[in-house]
Amino acid sequence: MSDVTRKQLLPGVFLTSVHTKKFKSSMLSMTLLTPLRKETAAVNALIPYLLRRGSEAHPDMQSLAAALDELYGGSIEPAVRKRGETQCLGFVGSFLDDAYTLDGTRVLSKAAGLMGELLLRPYTQNGAFSPDYTRQEKANLTDRIRSEINDKRQYAVSRLVEEMCAGEPYGVGRMGREEDVEVITPSSAWTQYQELLAHSRLEIYYCGSAEPEQVCLVLRDALAELPREGGYEEGKTVVTDGAASVRQVTESLDVAQGKLTMGFRTGGITSASSQYPALILCNALFGGTTTAKLFLNVREKLSLCYYASSSIDRYKGVMLVSSGVEFADKQRAEDEILAQLEACRRGEFESWEVEGARRYTVSSLLTVLDSQSRQEDWWLAQAVAGSGQSPQELAQAVENVSVEAAVSVAQGLCLDTVYFLKGVEK
Repeated sequence: MSDVTRKQLLPGVFLTSVHTKKFKSSMLSMTLLTPLRKETAAVNALIPYLLRRGSEAHPDMQSLAAALDELYGGSIEPAVRKRGETQCLGFVGSFLDDAYTLDGTRVLSKAAGLMGELLLRPYTQNGAFSPDYTRQEKANLTDRIRSEINDKRQYAVSRLVEEMCAGEPYGVGRMGREEDVEVITPSSAWTQYQELLAHSRLEIYYCGSAEPEQVCLVLRDALAELPREGGYEEGKTVVTDGAASVRQVTESLDVAQGKLTMGFRTGGITSASSQYPALILCNALFGGTTTAKLFLNVREKLSLCYYASSSIDRYKGVMLVSSGVEFADKQRAEDEILAQLEACRRGEFESWEVEGARRYTVSSLLTVLDSQSRQEDWWLAQAVAGSGQSPQELAQAVENVSVEAAVSVAQGLCLDTVYFLKGVEK
């Protein structure tokens, strides 16, 4: 069993600790939360990678690798995530749990110290980030941004979000824009790094066998030099109830298969809403599982899509439908997707559909407990949302959702934007 506690360590610094002996490794993450903005998204995304290149005591990758080897081959990786309209920047580390060291080595203390060193005392040249490291990591970030277009399915979803939420922070990609990467300098990155340290909330996550009190002591020591000027800027996701009219956006690229994506507003339902469990079940019935209406009818029965599924964003109050279609079948597929939503709104479910959706959803929530990385992502998400709800508690809430409640949520879904990626005419 796991015991989850949450505590404020320092002004604007919070620790979520999962005390468990289930895993042989321990996980530690440090994440700065800052509002997602077009102007700063790219430089913010670059900073964790610059920090990971070296510290004052370990100025290059070779010396950092040696330090990690001393921690039984532990790892510390940069992480850049987008949760609602909050950009989450930092490190995720995995180390051998103290309970399994052969000689009683306190790995947690050393690992926290090393992570704190990377966060607070990076390698610098002339009072800023290394020009060589900056140049190399800018090139790497540009490559990561460009590579997103290679995954056409994800690219279509990203473009849908960009179009649907144009003018909203949610429309900004987690890594920013390529043109913004180009203008970053060692000095400008350093200035933004100082802003993040001084004015961002720091969320720390630990999962392992150490007692929460011991974890607190170790982390307070590791973060003793953290500047805390106050005035921490909390990212707040703006939720829009619905759209006045449906936007149709079509783009052409050299693709063999069309990508049809559709964005719906949930009527303001987010994870903070009492109707959120019903929204989860509604999504599972509509397109979130292999027994959902989109999969069984649009894909299997009518063969209109190579794939068809739906997903929800717990922060923003949006549902996204993603599908792959023949170019000529775009309108038929769109019409049928909407027809299946209408069936949901009418409550046309067989008992096995409801039971299958419920069992899949509950099982997926409970499997979060079997993975340290999924737990870390869960509790970071809850910190962003301002919720302390556990996977078990949400699973129980879904168990208690009535079909009528799921139908009511479906009736509140409002189509906002349709994005279609088609091939180039030759």
